[in-house]
Amino acid sequence: MLFSKETYIQRRECLRRLVGDGLILLPGNNDTPMNYPANTYKRRQDSTFLYYYGLHRDGLAAVIDCESGQETLFGDDIDIEDIVWYGSVTDMAQMAEACGVSAVRPLASLGDMLKGRKVHFLPPYRHDTQILLMDLLGLHPSQQRSAASLALIHAVVQMRSVKSEGEIAEIERACAIGYKMHTAAMMLGRQGVTDSYVSGVLDGIAASNGSITSFQNIVTMHGEILHGVPVGEPLRNGRLMLCDCGAETTEHYCSDHTRTTPVSGSFDARQADIYDIVVDCHDLALDAARPGNRWWDVHMAVCRLMTDRLKALGLMKGDTEEAVRAGAHALFMPHGLGHMMGMDVHDMEGLGQIYVGYDDETRPSSQFGTASLRMARRLEEGFVITDEPGIYFIPDLIDHWHAEGINADFLCFDEIEKYKDFGGIRIEDDVLITKDGCRFLGEELIPYKRADVERYVAEHRM
Repeated sequence: MLFSKETYIQRRECLRRLVGDGLILLPGNNDTPMNYPANTYKRRQDSTFLYYYGLHRDGLAAVIDCESGQETLFGDDIDIEDIVWYGSVTDMAQMAEACGVSAVRPLASLGDMLKGRKVHFLPPYRHDTQILLMDLLGLHPSQQRSAASLALIHAVVQMRSVKSEGEIAEIERACAIGYKMHTAAMMLGRQGVTDSYVSGVLDGIAASNGSITSFQNIVTMHGEILHGVPVGEPLRNGRLMLCDCGAETTEHYCSDHTRTTPVSGSFDARQADIYDIVVDCHDLALDAARPGNRWWDVHMAVCRLMTDRLKALGLMKGDTEEAVRAGAHALFMPHGLGHMMGMDVHDMEGLGQIYVGYDDETRPSSQFGTASLRMARRLEEGFVITDEPGIYFIPDLIDHWHAEGINADFLCFDEIEKYKDFGGIRIEDDVLITKDGCRFLGEELIPYKRADVERYVAEHRM
């Protein structure tokens, strides 16, 4: 367990007070088969269950009675045949003692405790959990997301959004692994090496230093594909390699960084122009990231700076405010500036992004590009967010907007056509909102300024 017994007890007591009535049901994750039952993916405990109980084992569920304060851990001790294959494990009574729960019951008795009571549960994201909820509560999986408890969602978001010192230290450990992954990619990303080879090395670094990658690696010369996974393509001089990857620690706290590196080792003039815009947008966000500021406003400030700079290159035109209001900049950055991060790389996104990244003051937009802004509400001390502006030249999107005349008053399509072979650039860092501003997470900063990237590659490329 990462934290003391008292930490988990205090978290659950706070959760109980915030929810107020009824029963809180928190299922853990089971092992997930890849192709037959005994051949499973590497196990990954549910983040919320782990946050409140600190237990990694499969086959667990917990119930908190908000009215009486009674807490019960449900699960079964493993039998001798399992021990033969997997070794001895802590029994249920010992696990309950470790996290400060007094009552232990078999998993089969879970339904008995829920009968006739109001039950709060979170939106499920695994099919076996959906089946469990259907058996326990009589709710078809298609009904479960809408029936999930808003009181519980709001309580969990409130608690998990602000990171404790211990959580920050664990995220920094993830960032340290991420540093090794990204600097390895910069060293390996020369002509002839395949994107899949680079990605495989990153998988190995994550596994040997922590637990798993925090999401599937994005390693590609096609940076214009926002989630472009490796396809075995050899890297070529003259192109850019975009690497977006992160690590999870064994306690499943995450890192998430992106760097864009020239395969040749040096940016050409056209690449340098676009790269420097992204760097300046990244740094503008750092300057503005402080408690009380809305991330929505920071995102829009970045969009205005990007528009001004693209106008200077002859790729955009017209009034900057009108262009951003119309969403013309989204041709080049069709995503948001960043997201919350913690035990999930998109922290708590499974609970509903409208509850995690938005509030009554700041509501989501349906406009293309801005609709993908995952985090927009006011920043608070202790938030961990990503700062990840990018500029992309997406041929199909350019062709569509050109043919339809979308934002033609602000876009210089004849010049943009010349960039359809460019790819994309993104720079991403994990930052902690502090009392007076923000700071990078991780002791070592992955090089991102253009001169620093070129210098690092020149000195370390293998």
